[in-house]
Amino acid sequence: MNIISFFAEYKQYFITGAAMTLWLSLLTVIFGFLLGTVLVLMRLSGVKPLRWIAVAYVEFLRGTPLMVQLFIIYFGLTSFSIELPKFTSGVIALSMNSAAYLAEILRAGIQGVDKGQTEAARSLGMSHAMTMRYIVFPQALRNVLPAIGNEFIVVIKESSIVSLIGVSDIMYNAEIVRGSTFEGMKPLVLAAILYFILTFTLSKLFGVAERRHQANA
Repeated sequence: MNIISFFAEYKQYFITGAAMTLWLSLLTVIFGFLLGTVLVLMRLSGVKPLRWIAVAYVEFLRGTPLMVQLFIIYFGLTSFSIELPKFTSGVIALSMNSAAYLAEILRAGIQGVDKGQTEAARSLGMSHAMTMRYIVFPQALRNVLPAIGNEFIVVIKESSIVSLIGVSDIMYNAEIVRGSTFEGMKPLVLAAILYFILTFTLSKLFGVAERRHQANA
């Protein structure tokens, strides 16, 4: 049986897995962005304890393996009588990890905004919060949209780790097919192809969006 026929026979597993991977990645980027925004505001605030907490969070989450973070959320919390569903655990772990990287992306975007605009806004009587909300943050967000798109692509690839706790993503379903058919290579090749299709398609879509944004700027 060639790989095309193999996919046709077990396509439901792979299609279902791809849908789960996309949904998981989308939720991760949304929640990661929200948490990352909070973290960057804490890091740039004038309150030292908030800055220390934000820095410690970013450095720790970026400096430890995602697998360890996932296992702490799914297995470790049971020590405190907290049992989370598999999918929820995956979203939380991936979002917390992604937030650390998105916080740094947003911080670079905010610091890249011309300080003259901030000074002009303050001279017009705008508060620091208003300046950040209406002047700085919108510009920073536009500047880092390509980086956020790249983070989405990274999350799609890294999301395969949730298969270790039984979330039925592409990799988990590929392992089910591999175990039931005793085919060592074909399910893995198909999983790799699906991941490539997802990431390549999204990278091209983000590229088109970026070019349109630059043309309208």
